[in-house]
Amino acid sequence: MTAATAPADPHPAASGVEARHSNTFLRLKKKLERSVGEAIGDYNMIGDGDTVMVCVSGGKDSYTLLSCLLALRERAPVDFRIVAMNLDQKQPGFPDHVLPQYFESIGVDYRIVTEDTYSIVKDKIPEGKTTCSLCSRLRRGIIYRTAKEIGATRIALGHHRDDMLETLFLNLFFGGKIKAMPPKLVSDDGNHVVIRPLAYCAEADIARFARAMEYPIIPCNLCGSLEHAQRKQIKAMLQGWAREFPGRIESLATALKNVVPSHLADSRLFDFVSLTQQTVVAEGDTVFDPPELPQARASVVRLQGPGDAR
Repeated sequence: MTAATAPADPHPAASGVEARHSNTFLRLKKKLERSVGEAIGDYNMIGDGDTVMVCVSGGKDSYTLLSCLLALRERAPVDFRIVAMNLDQKQPGFPDHVLPQYFESIGVDYRIVTEDTYSIVKDKIPEGKTTCSLCSRLRRGIIYRTAKEIGATRIALGHHRDDMLETLFLNLFFGGKIKAMPPKLVSDDGNHVVIRPLAYCAEADIARFARAMEYPIIPCNLCGSLEHAQRKQIKAMLQGWAREFPGRIESLATALKNVVPSHLADSRLFDFVSLTQQTVVAEGDTVFDPPELPQARASVVRLQGPGDAR
């Protein structure tokens, strides 16, 4: 998972044990866990008897995902297994002891997979070019293979609400598609179900939570410095909107769940060709909510007769 710069937090949380006992932190923890629980419920992400392989890169998002799932498992109405998985891509200087120590410290089952994808990417991609595309393809294949080996029925990734919105605008501006990251999908080969339980979580909340939890963050040296310029632009745009127009990001996230095909232009989703006066369309010609027009004031017109003139 690509390392990303978290949005600045105007109210940074205190660090350490003190922060984790503060009311502010406990409210934040509850908010994140509630959001994860809602996403799981809304999209039926996890069921009784599932084995969930949680992909942990060493970044703030995947640490937070693992913590939330472990907490929710304790009180979930269904029984499911969690296995943490990390892919060691043999990046120079990668601290391969950090994640095993962390997993053991919290008592979670884990699998460390070592594959030298770093050398492959550096060999195939010219210096200065973004490595994200090839790296993600190689990583995806290894993740799917590992999920099959351990019998995982779900693969959990740490993409959050902001990642999904950034992808939406990347596709809009540069791909000519209205397409984002789905909260749940089936792999191309049909063998795996991928879930994104952080779909309702804001990156700023995750960043605050991770700082308070003091996770042993591992930066992505392979592609972090070469992050796609277009994604950086989109991230900056959304962060600017969040500062200047409170509520806009929440509205955008809500829009992902409120698609009206009859008011777009894709004939594969709506039969415009056969549309007639008799076709029933849910929202008709209403583009926005109907405006409340002011009532016209009653007016009295007085007719003058010849005798009224002065």
